[in-house]
Amino acid sequence: MKTKKYLVKPGDKVKISDFDPNDSSEFDGNKKDGKEALLKLNVELAGLQELMYAEGKKRLLVILQAMDTAGKDGVISKVFEGVNPQGVRVAPFKTPSPLELAHDYLWRVHFQTPKKGEIVIFNRSQYEDVLAVRVLNLMPEEVWSRRYHHINEFERMLVDEGTVILKFFLNIDPEEQAGRFLARIEEPDKNWKFNPGDLADRKLWGDYMAAYEDVLNKTSTEWAPWYVIPSNKKWYRNLLVATIVRDTLVKMDMQFPAPPEDMEKYHQTVLEMVQSYKEE
Repeated sequence: MKTKKYLVKPGDKVKISDFDPNDSSEFDGNKKDGKEALLKLNVELAGLQELMYAEGKKRLLVILQAMDTAGKDGVISKVFEGVNPQGVRVAPFKTPSPLELAHDYLWRVHFQTPKKGEIVIFNRSQYEDVLAVRVLNLMPEEVWSRRYHHINEFERMLVDEGTVILKFFLNIDPEEQAGRFLARIEEPDKNWKFNPGDLADRKLWGDYMAAYEDVLNKTSTEWAPWYVIPSNKKWYRNLLVATIVRDTLVKMDMQFPAPPEDMEKYHQTVLEMVQSYKEE
């Protein structure tokens, strides 16, 4: 499955309208086939995550940004299904607390970045400080406009120190979002997901798209590029993200730690231990 067409190449100028949220062209199969392919990827990801945890040297940061209902929670639950929670952590970024507001805006973000051997998934991220902050006029332009540079250099530092960063913008269109809002209202088990405030953000769709375009064009770097993931079809969204994460982990060329010396001796000791129980 090819994924390069969804990569925002550093230096390129893109428009979100260039990306079709209904696209599923890089998978030769239907929805059922896609879900089956994802199950196989889940197994691969579980093994690679165990390898990362065992090696204890590499770090992976996965950043998810999107409009409401695009599927950040869905990606987290479906793509990382079956991985060992010891080595995977989700960090959600909601309205900053008074303590967080008392520090610089990256303080709460840096605190959540992965340690060696860990995968961390950001549900929203530092990019809220050039998205919501901008669209909702929470700070003047002279403040938030400097933050693209701050964020690029922050991510460069993380990468220089050994963290691999994957950034995904989950791309849906207004029609699909409206249908998902309706499902949240009409299906009782989804009522808890509905937030009336999301409808207010929807009225600012054009402003958010302009803000996201600036994010893609100004912060897709060689060290931390963006992927624009078509997300109208949930199964394709999940399959695409899982493929990119899997391919990235494989490229890390991780190795299990060397076993203890004299393994044969220990093997014999444990065999004798097991045999003693059988003889009782």
